[in-house]
Amino acid sequence: MFAEEPIYAQLARLGKALASPVRLRLLDVLDQRERTVEELAQAAGVPLKNTSAQLQHLRAAQLVASRRDGTRVYYRLADERVSRFLGEFEAFAEGRLAGLREAVRARLGTLDGVTVEELAARLDDPGTIVVDVRAAAEYAAGHVPGAVSVPMAELRDRLGELPAGAEIVAYCGGPYCVVAPEAVRLLREHGYEARPLDGGFLGWRRDGKPLAR
Repeated sequence: MFAEEPIYAQLARLGKALASPVRLRLLDVLDQRERTVEELAQAAGVPLKNTSAQLQHLRAAQLVASRRDGTRVYYRLADERVSRFLGEFEAFAEGRLAGLREAVRARLGTLDGVTVEELAARLDDPGTIVVDVRAAAEYAAGHVPGAVSVPMAELRDRLGELPAGAEIVAYCGGPYCVVAPEAVRLLREHGYEARPLDGGFLGWRRDGKPLAR
């Protein structure tokens, strides 16, 4: 038996914690803001009992932390290093796994997006309008500076608020969120020039770009 077994056994704890589609989904949702178990289950689309069980695995691997506020317990990522690791892990996996790339294309389509660096350079450009199509609570917790909140459920009724002639950059939660591509298609159908933000809100945050609250 090789001498380094305890070392690799400890490393394997992290791999085991990540070896679950549900836990990876929960981590991406928690990366956007802290939530109670109930809020997390609803946002992730995971049964409440299963969410609680998966959180225990993530806490054991020190990937999430919690705080109590009265009778409520709020969960969050343990620190910013977890967020950066998740971004690097997902990018690495997409570069290696053709099946993942195909799954992303099938989910999001093939719209040309705006990179985080491109958007950062255009925040002061009056010809660029940044639209956050997440729920209002997500926007309030943190958003791209200068972005306007137009939740997807309200977008069709609020198209008249968006100026004609500007390019609209729409974003939602993360790199696999379908809402921003749906918003871009709706905007294009009504004559607007629009593109999604590559990586969504998480792409912006994980790159260390500033946030407004």
